[in-house]
Parts: sequence; structure tokens; C-alpha cells
Amino acid sequence: MINIHSVNGYMSLLSWRLGNILQLATQSFCKRFVDYKVDPCGRLRDQMEMAARTVPANIAEGSSRHQTSYETELRLLDVARASVSELEGDYLNWLMRHGASMWHVNDSRYMQVRNYQFNDTPTLSSDYLAEISEYILAEYARFAALLRTDDSIHSACVIVVLCERVKQLLTAQISKRLGDFKEEGGFTENMTQERLTTIKEKAANDNAPQCPKCGAPMRLRTIKKGVHQGESFWGCTDYPKCDGTKRKNP
Repeated sequence: MINIHSVNGYMSLLSWRLGNILQLATQSFCKRFVDYKVDPCGRLRDQMEMAARTVPANIAEGSSRHQTSYETELRLLDVARASVSELEGDYLNWLMRHGASMWHVNDSRYMQVRNYQFNDTPTLSSDYLAEISEYILAEYARFAALLRTDDSIHSACVIVVLCERVKQLLTAQISKRLGDFKEEGGFTENMTQERLTTIKEKAANDNAPQCPKCGAPMRLRTIKKGVHQGESFWGCTDYPKCDGTKRKNP
């Protein structure tokens, strides 16, 4: 068995798994109800299916960038959340164009979908692509029992509740990532810190002078502008926190 986080960590995310089920449910809905009579140019179907597709796609891509760019990950998760909202709006419009409204949150049908329990992610082996696709297909088959294949109103309401669940998961995921960023810093910040640490260690090993302001080791720098351009001087390794300098002895 392999650790899923070391291969494709997004597969363990409930938001990604539900995003795939949302995509399959939307594809089925469009195939059953959004025909050429309703959508002669095919624009509504394309829009709905594309919005549904971008949800798991952006979650997967964002999660894959977790180690190198918090900013990219957060932006892609936000795109996924916006796509869910766009898709939800299409279903709400479908209901209204048919003279129907969305279920109230205390409706037993709403609660049934809201509280529906999905199975945990299976332990994956090196054959994880086959295993995760089999898992999603099985989970979708179970969830599809809540959809009435002959009733677009009921199906639309079920999928709206699923959209709400995915949005809530993504909002929580974004909030956690923001917290992690504040606590740990991002890839760029950590790389900068590593570089500064290396510079300080090198300066200490080279017996560089100490900063007259803060006592940190100094390193040789070069003046880039002005009448003294090209001349060397000692600068504090804690710059820009500390701007201590010393003239280099001839």
C-alpha cells in the first residue's frame, strides 16, 4: 500500500470526491433534461458541464501546488468555489423557469441530502487510478438513488443541496489554508528564510564583522548606484530588518 498524500493528496479530500459526484450528476442531468428543445444551441449544457468539470479539476490542481505556492492553491480553490456557485445558479434558474422553488432547509428532502453519508476514501495501492475511479463510481451509484431520473425538479433540488455541501467544504478548506499560511508562511517566504540562514552561517564561518546595530554577522555587499558605485561595504545579514553597515577596510 502507498500513502495517498505522497502521490495525489487531493484524492483524500472530501471536497474533491464530492466535486466528482457533482460533475457526474450534472452530466446525467444535462443528458436527461437539457435537450435541443430546451437548449437549441447547446450553450446551457456546455456551461453547466464546464462549471461542474472545473470544480474537481481546480481542487486537484490547487492541492497539487500546496507544497510550492499557497497563493496558487488558494486562488484555484476559490475558482472551484466560484464554479460551484455558478452551477448552483443554473440549477436555481432551471427550477424557476419551471415555476418551482428550492426546498426549504427544514424540508425532510433537503435534510436527507444534506445529511447523506459518503464512505471514507479507500486505502489505495499502486493501482490507485483504477481504485479511486471505482470508488467514485460506486459512491455516485449510491447517491444517484436520491435522484429521480424522470423528475428534473427533484433532481435539480438534490444537486443544489450537493452544491451547498461542496461550497461549505471549500470554504472550510480555504480558511484552513489561510491559517496554515499565517502560521507557516508560504513557499517564497520559507525559501527566503532558508537563504538568509545560509548567508548568516557563511558569514559567521568567514569571520565576518558583527553589525554595529544588532550584532548579527555581516556580509560584503556592493554599492549599485551613485558616485561610489562598485565599491564594497559590509551590510547586516538581517537587512531589511536592520540597516547596519560598516566601511570595508582598504
